[in-house]
Amino acid sequence: MNFEIIDKLTSIETIATGRGIRELSRLNKVYGRGRWRKRKGIATVRLTDGSEWRVELHWYEATGIDKK
Repeated sequence: MNFEIIDKLTSIETIATGRGIRELSRLNKVYGRGRWRKRKGIATVRLTDGSEWRVELHWYEATGIDKK
């Protein structure tokens, strides 16, 4: 789904690290080895139809590799 984050992320917290991440092998293979963390946060996003929603976003990030 395509969307644009129009407000900064808030209430950011880590929900899994290391072997607790189900997709760890894929992340290492595609983006490189790193200290991966699965994180979540709240933000306002704009969808392609122009509607705006307050949503919970999930993403992976690792030091030196950035958010994916």
